[in-house]
Formats: sequence, C-alpha cells, structure tokens
Amino acid sequence: MIIETRLARRLTALALTLLGLTACGQKTPEPAASADAAKAPSAQQAQQQAEAAAAREQEAREIAVDAYIFGYPLVTMEMTRRVMTNVEAPAGSHAPMGQFVRMREYPTAAFTDVTAPNADTLYTTVWLDVSRQPWIVSQPDMRGRYFLMPMLDGWTTVFAAPGKRTTGTAARKYAITGPGWQGKLPAGVTEYKSPTSIVWLLGRIYCSGTPEDYQAVHALQDKFTAVPLSTYDQPYSVTAGRVDASINEQLAVREQVNRLDAAAYFKLLASLMVTNPPSADDAPMVARMARIGLIPGNEFAAAELDPMLLKGLADAPRLAQEKIAGWMKAGVEAGENRAENGWVFSTRTGVYGTDYLQRAFITAIGLGANRPQDAVYPTSEADADGQPYSGANRYVLHFDKGQMPPAEGFWSLTMYNADFFFVDNRLGRYTLGSRSKFATNKDGSVDLYLQRESPGKDKESNWLPAPDDRFILMLRLYWPREKPPSILDGSWKIPPVKRVE
Repeated sequence: MIIETRLARRLTALALTLLGLTACGQKTPEPAASADAAKAPSAQQAQQQAEAAAAREQEAREIAVDAYIFGYPLVTMEMTRRVMTNVEAPAGSHAPMGQFVRMREYPTAAFTDVTAPNADTLYTTVWLDVSRQPWIVSQPDMRGRYFLMPMLDGWTTVFAAPGKRTTGTAARKYAITGPGWQGKLPAGVTEYKSPTSIVWLLGRIYCSGTPEDYQAVHALQDKFTAVPLSTYDQPYSVTAGRVDASINEQLAVREQVNRLDAAAYFKLLASLMVTNPPSADDAPMVARMARIGLIPGNEFAAAELDPMLLKGLADAPRLAQEKIAGWMKAGVEAGENRAENGWVFSTRTGVYGTDYLQRAFITAIGLGANRPQDAVYPTSEADADGQPYSGANRYVLHFDKGQMPPAEGFWSLTMYNADFFFVDNRLGRYTLGSRSKFATNKDGSVDLYLQRESPGKDKESNWLPAPDDRFILMLRLYWPREKPPSILDGSWKIPPVKRVE
C-alpha cells in the first residue's frame, strides 16, 4: 500500500506538470509545428536526396558530352556555311548559297575558314540547300586532269564522290536531291541523294601552280555551274547574297563553335536536326538526348530544365572538346586509328556510321575529309623519339629511292601550326609533294628538310619552312594506290621524321 501510494503521488505530479506545460502553450510545440517536424527529412533521407540529385547531374553531364560530340559535325558545318556564304557575290573563298567558289590560287596563311586546308588543288566548291528542290551541277570535260567532287551532307558524311577515280573525266550532269524528294529528272542527269538539306560540294582540281596551269584550271572552273531543277534548261540569273553583320568573319569557325556555351550549342543543334535529320541508326542516341530535353525540332529551353540537369550540361562543351582532342591518341589505343613511325592516320574517314567520336575528331582537325579510297591523311605531332616538333630544332624526312608516297592522284607534305592552319613564311611555301622538283642524294633517295632556317641554297627545293614554336605535319595521299606498295593495306610504311643536330 505504501508503495502504491507513493507511485500514485508521482504519477499525479507528473500529470499536473504535463498539464501545466500544455496549458502555458509556450514550452510545448504547437500541433502544427509537430506535424512539420514529422515531415522534415531525416538525415538518411537528406543523404538519399543529395545522392539522387548528384546522380541526375552526372547522368545529364554524360548525356550532354555524348550529345555534344554527336552534334559537333552538324554545328560545325552550319557555322562554316554561314561564314563562307556571308557575301553578296563570290569573292575569294566565299560565295552566296548556290554559287560556286572558284579559288584562283592556293590558300595562304590568312585562310582560316577550314582547318587543315591543302595547297595542292584549287578549291571549286558550292553550298546548296536541297530542302525544297534538287540542284543540278554541270561538270565540264576535265581532259584527263585529276579532280574530285565529293558531296558532304550536314553530318560530314561523303555520300557521293564523283571524280577521276570513280566517274572519269568526261563531261557530266548530276542532280543532288534532298531528303524524301521524289520526282522526275531530265534525261542524262545522274541523281545523288543527300540525307540532309545542307550539302557542301567540296571540289578539288589538281594544279601545278604555274601561271600557265593556273590559267588552264581557271577555264575549267568557270564551266562548272549549279542551277535549281525548276530553272534547268532555262535562262538563270543568280541573286545577290545577303550579308549578316552579326556573323563573325574574323574568328576561325572552329573557335566560334568551341566558344558556344551548352545552351546556345544545343539550341542550334536541335533546330538544325529538323531539315538535317539523324539517320535511322542514330535512334538510340536521339532517344538518349531526349532525356536532357534535346529533341530534333523542339526548341531547347535550357531555362526550363531541372537545375541539376543544367548544372550537368554546363561542363559538357569543355569535357567534350577535351575528349575530341584526345582521340588522336585514344583512337590508336582503341584500334580506330593506325600509328606507325610517329604518324597517326585512319582509313575510317568520309563515312562514319555511328562512330561519333571519330567523326567529331575528323571534323575538328580536317573538316571535309574524303573517303580513304580518295585520300588518306597521316598526321604527325612528334618526331621519331616521341618529342613534339619545335621550330627550335631541325628535322629530316628521308625517302629511299623508289619509296616516295604511292598515290595515283598526287601526294603532298604540309606543315601547320598548332591550330592546323598554314605556317606563314617568306617563301609562301606550305607544302612539298608531287609537283616539287626535289634535289636527290647520290643514291637516288630524297631528304626533306623541316626547319625554321634555310638548309642552304642547294637544298632549298626540299625545304619546308617551320615556325618558331610548335608545328604539325600532314601527309596527303590522294587516290592512294590500292595494290602493294599501298598505305591502305600497310604494305607501304611512312618513314619517321628524325631530329638532326
């Protein structure tokens, strides 16, 4: 009983205390506050939410990097088109849409419209929009001269390559038709179907560079014409182009592309994919891009995206560009590119399928690359010892007698600066090759001198002037020989470039 009484007293006191605290309404949380507290996430829940947000950010970043690489050729093509067609009338390397550029001389160091230009052919090019109707191109009799008229779609795929190798040099007419076009073409006109509305006919006509040969090629260039189907066999007058003052004519196209932030880049890509649709094989990538709001034809509204998605997208341009730049080495390790004697090259150019990184890499270093049957482009950034080239040193590229690059069209060795543009020099010489008159050694071999200063008057014909600092070499083999010795099957090897003291 005593125990029970004491216990009862304690319980009563506790009850009164609780009643008092409740009555005061100051020391006990309101019911609403208690409900809010119950709703507040636990530490575990907060951690789970943070991890989920981080996962969304990372996924967005990975998708955005892949999407950036996927779209890099199309965006670069469009930016290149804008710059090269932003004139009222043809002038130099520029011409309005539907009008031919007829380069009258080899490009100089001032030319930055396209990375890795060549100084072996006179470019004869035209940008076409085949979304509404086909365009018909007339080619004159090339009289046995080497030429190549590859047609690139908006994704840089060479979907057709008329030229001496494939179609001969006789006069021809061909129509370039756009996606889904159906209709009747005039008799005697060959159809080439473009998968996209953007078409770049990137023609090259070989020229020795003499005044006489310049004149002969100019006459051929002037006979190339392009007209819309609706005006075929009718008088056709070109209209003046429209100049857009907002287009940057000074900054290299590649740099303009690289400076676009994620929002601007993906907005442009989404709009371009309307008339330049991805292929059926790209369906998995298209579905993947939709996860970050990147849908062909839909405006890319970055401001409406989840903040974590936006955060992931922000780093995409930088990460993607680093991945593209690193593909020269990584591509060798992956078996996509070949490496021998300090040279790296690929026979996977012009047609890429779903090899998006390879396509982007080729776009970055050599927009307009041909199919390997038409051209191979071995590139070297370091000498035989693996040391980067520098104008502070002297180098020699040695060819044994009878071992010059095997090409049915022509070959050339070109020097570029670190950005893949020509190196300015007092000779105005950017390349050595088939048209060069080399001094030979007593055994019939040939040494090419790659250095800043002249190797001497007796060797100057074999000299390719270098800049003060870093440079890059590119060896071109146009229409590479198919039978041994051939670079295509590896039966001909590129010699190493050796540093000399």
